Formats: sequence, structure tokens, C-alpha cells
Amino acid sequence: MIKNRIYTLRQKLDLFNIDGYIIPKNDEFFGEYASNDRLKTISNFSGSAGCAIILKKKNYLFVDGRYTIQAAIESGKNYKIIGYDKIINNKIFKNLKLGVDPKVFTSEKIKKYFNNHTKIKYINRNLVDLIFNKQQIKSKLYYSISNNITGESHKSKINKIVEIIKKNNSNYLFVSAPENVAWILNIRGYDNPCSPIPNCRLLINDRKKIFILTDFYKAKNLIKEKKILKNQIIEPKSFTNFIEDFKNEKILIDKNTCSIYFEDLLKQNNKIKKISDPIYYLKSIKTKKEINHMINSHILDGVALTKFLYWIKKINKKKMTEFDAQKKLEKFRKKNKKYLFPSFNTIAGSGKNGAIVHYRAEKKSAKMINKKDIFLCDSGGQYKYGTTDVTRTICFSKQKQNIKNIFTKVLKGHIAVVTANLKKYFNGKLIDVLARKNLKKSGLDYNHGTGHGVGFFLNVHEGPQAISKYNSVKLKKGMILSNEPGFYKKNKFGIRIENLIYVKQADKKLSFENLTLAPIEKDLINFKMLNNNEKDYLFKYHLKIYSQLSKFLNKNEKKWLASLI
Repeated sequence: MIKNRIYTLRQKLDLFNIDGYIIPKNDEFFGEYASNDRLKTISNFSGSAGCAIILKKKNYLFVDGRYTIQAAIESGKNYKIIGYDKIINNKIFKNLKLGVDPKVFTSEKIKKYFNNHTKIKYINRNLVDLIFNKQQIKSKLYYSISNNITGESHKSKINKIVEIIKKNNSNYLFVSAPENVAWILNIRGYDNPCSPIPNCRLLINDRKKIFILTDFYKAKNLIKEKKILKNQIIEPKSFTNFIEDFKNEKILIDKNTCSIYFEDLLKQNNKIKKISDPIYYLKSIKTKKEINHMINSHILDGVALTKFLYWIKKINKKKMTEFDAQKKLEKFRKKNKKYLFPSFNTIAGSGKNGAIVHYRAEKKSAKMINKKDIFLCDSGGQYKYGTTDVTRTICFSKQKQNIKNIFTKVLKGHIAVVTANLKKYFNGKLIDVLARKNLKKSGLDYNHGTGHGVGFFLNVHEGPQAISKYNSVKLKKGMILSNEPGFYKKNKFGIRIENLIYVKQADKKLSFENLTLAPIEKDLINFKMLNNNEKDYLFKYHLKIYSQLSKFLNKNEKKWLASLI
């Protein structure tokens, strides 16, 4: 099937006078989850980041370190798999003319990856859509969430943005990232598979006037609520005519999500200035009400996950696949009425599949869970109102000392992050070193960041804050991050321990506080390797879980949880 699609696409290359065609992971909205996943359509690769380049005789798939094993399994028959960093000015494409859809690329991305050796031709028809026309499902209407949930009105947010526009000596901000529009207007939608994102864009001017770029029918609720007026809705097909009336305006655009298509339209009669959309930073600092809702969502999620862990370790006697396990966890989550859907596709890997950082268990090909192997389960949920993401690595039998030692080193890194002195370790770059320290003493490491920012009832991954080797954003009160060091032995096993944490302030002092409430696998810990502070942390963490969750558990679940303290 994939081979046939590649063949059909190649037939279009001569038609458009190009030597090859580039297909990125993102769609027109540059979100985390593409509603139209063209990369998967043409390559079968299901990871969250990648780029395919199809030439007349060869195909290349570029992915980062998280996905090299997965890409080889899913796409290796039809593509040469190469590290994403090798795409920059790769001489394979020297003097070739490559076609791109200007709606799915930014000028910054083209400049970064293909500036020196490659000729780029913009084609206003997406070639993947030409060969595989995905049926469009009519989306549901957008809906508002109240100020009692967000802790700040959309008018207050617009006021902040107007100040930023003025400071940049501009007249407009074009908000091209839908999750940022969602944050500004306090709205959500149904346009993405794992996030309540409304696929729309926004123009805000320095006089607080807004225009929302979306299908009219989707915004009906917003008109009823008088959040916007009818004449403030611009249908996508009408945007070209709408923008023609703009003359000599100074417009701010986001360099990471404003496509070449929109950039060209906006700059026809106006001056544009490329910046990093300031809303990412504003959005990263959660209000007190948002934090409280996240705390409550994690109690609900903790109950589901704790019940699942007890069930899979102590109750279940049947043989089951990785896919069966993730479906069972989903059932536990669905028992709560506030649970809506997963915040990402669950990663449930047994044995060697656990070493594939972003493994996806499919019903037809899922591995049977071997009780002798360790099992890595990374999952999360979208709740009314909150977003969760948690990883637990568990065992069903006594494990080798080597595995226990590595798990304990990962745990020591996990504890080092959450207990970090934020006065001294004030950004993700500094904290990342703490997470890897104990692994590196033994020559071990992991090929991903230690933590990502997390949205409030939005994307499970958001910036600008992160815990990684390269992130220098200063941590502020109200920021939420993941804490997920790990270790992966190819074709053997994977270990990861992940909690969500938030930056809390008390007596002018910043510190991390756990949001995630789910027991850590004590059967995999070598307690001789833990110091007294680490043992004390573990005791207090499990005590907190018991005090928060026990009233929601049955007698046997409660007894098991108490035994972990």
C-alpha cells in the first residue's frame, strides 16, 4: 500500500517539474498532533516528529533519536532512515529542485534545512492530498471555558497582548498557533485527536480588536456568548480578500508556526516582523485556579492508574498483550465521568519494545507481555479540566541485579529533579545535568530530554520551558513540566519514571511539587543505592499517594498501596 502511494506520488514529480517532494509531520496548523497526518499516509511512520523526502529513485525519512528504532520497523522497507540533524544542507539533495506545500512549511524551516544546496519550489496543491484524499469529517463547534476555570478572562489576556504589540512598535499580532488562540479566548474544540484544540487563527490589533480566522459554523457558540461578533469571523477562503484592505500595517508573526503561505499574504502591502509568539510564555505560567484543576485531575488519574497497577500486578492471571494492557488502563480512566480522551497515544512496551522510546502497540502486532520482562507504560488523559502524563516501569517477577541497579539510578535522577534547589538550578539546562548524573557515572545515558512543558487542558507538550541540555528558559511560579529520566537497552528493555511537577512558591522560595500520584515500582529498587534523603522522599511520596487516593480504593487496593509506604 505504501509502496503504491510512493509510486503514485512519483508520477507527479515530472508534472510539477521537480526532482523530489518534502512531506513534514505537521499539517497546516503546526500542532503536535496533525489532524491530517500526511507523513504517516506516505511512510507508515507514526512518530510525532519527522520528515520524508521522496526522490525519483530513492526515499529518505529523517527522524530524531527517539524514533530511530520505530522508524526502521514501520518504514524501513521503503525508506532510508537518517537522523534529523543530518537533514541540514544534506548534500544528497545538492542542486535538486524539491517541491513543498507553502502551507505546511515556515520560511525559517526552509532556510535552516535547505538554504545552501537545494532549490525549493512552492506548489499550492499538496501532492499527498492529490494521491490520497482523506475524507473530511465535519468538526464540532468550539466551546468556551469559564473564567472560574482559567482564572483569567480573555479580555485581560488581550490587554496583555496589546501591550506587547505596542512594545514591538507594531499594529497587529497574527496568532497562527491554534493552542495559543485557545488560551487567549478561553475556548476549546475538537479538531485534534489528543488535545481539545480549535483549529483557528487570530489577528489582534493595538486597539484590542480581534478577528478569528475559522469556518463560520464552528464559531456559532462564541457569537451566542458575545465573545466575538459576526463581522469578526473571517472564513479561510475569504482571508485573501480580507487582507487586501490592510495597507502599511506593521504585523508581528510567529517564526515557528506562521506558514510561508500566510507570511506571503501578510507582507504583500505591509511590514512583517518575525518573533517567537509571546503567548507561549504567557500560557506557560498557570494561574492558581489552573493549578488547582490540574491537582484535581491528577487525583482522578492517580486513582485510575493505581487501580490498574494493582490489577496488572496482583489480580490478572490471564495472558495479555501490550494492546490489551493499554485498553484495560483506558477502561479504568473511563470510569470517571470527567475523563474525556487520551492526551497522547499510550506507549505500552514489554521487554525489548520498552526500549523503543515512543513505541505504539497495535492490536494485530502487539507483543504478549512476558512475566519475566519489565513493562513500560507511558500514558495520559485529558480531563475536565486538566492534562496528565505519567510513566511507570513495572515488573511481575524477580529481576536481575543489573536491571534493578539501572532502575535505581534512573530513580535517583528522578528524585534529584523534583528536589532540586531552584535558586541554584533555575532552568532546565541546569536541572538536566542532575537527572543524568548517576547514570553517567556508569557510562549510561538516554537520548531524549528529561522533561517537557505541559499545557492546561491543552497540549501535553508545550514550551518554552523544558528540562533538557539546551533549554535556558528561567523557571517561574506556575510552570508545569514533566520529570522523566530513563534508560533504554536496544532489543532488551526500557526504563522510564515520569511524573508531572509544577513550580510552587512559598515564602518567596520556589520549589517543585508533584502533580502525579501513582506508586513507583518498589520491586525494581536497590535500596542499598539510595541515600537517606532519597529514602525519605520515597516514603513521603507514597504516604501522600495513600492519603490522597485511599478513599477511592477498595479494601485490597488500599492494603496493597499501604504496603508500599
